[in-house]
Amino acid sequence: MIRISGVDHVVIRARDYERMIAFYRDVLGCPLEWRRDDLGMAHMRAGRALIDLVDVKGELGKKGGAAPEKEARNMDHLCLQVESFDAEAVMRHLKERGAKVEEPKKRYGAGGEGLSIYLYDPEDNLIELRAAP
Repeated sequence: MIRISGVDHVVIRARDYERMIAFYRDVLGCPLEWRRDDLGMAHMRAGRALIDLVDVKGELGKKGGAAPEKEARNMDHLCLQVESFDAEAVMRHLKERGAKVEEPKKRYGAGGEGLSIYLYDPEDNLIELRAAP
């Protein structure tokens, strides 16, 4: 039997690779853990998980077909659990950095109902920042 214990990593194909690295590093605070220029991939640390960004123009990205677009996205959204969650402070931080963000709202997730914020990365992938249970 398989028991899922969490998310290990998520892979997002990027049209503007450098801009995406900067967003996940500078806006969301995910340190760049390992940059693999030979593949066109950047591993960004997100707590115990990774967000892997793949350059659609790189070796690995070319294998994935056409680049993602507004009507052909990679995924619906990525939900990241945030340990310390002061909604006002998080909103202020995101807005100061020019992130496209929606107002906090209660939503249901793996830890039950809780407060979360939706925002968009530079390529319009939807991200949910969620308070830890």
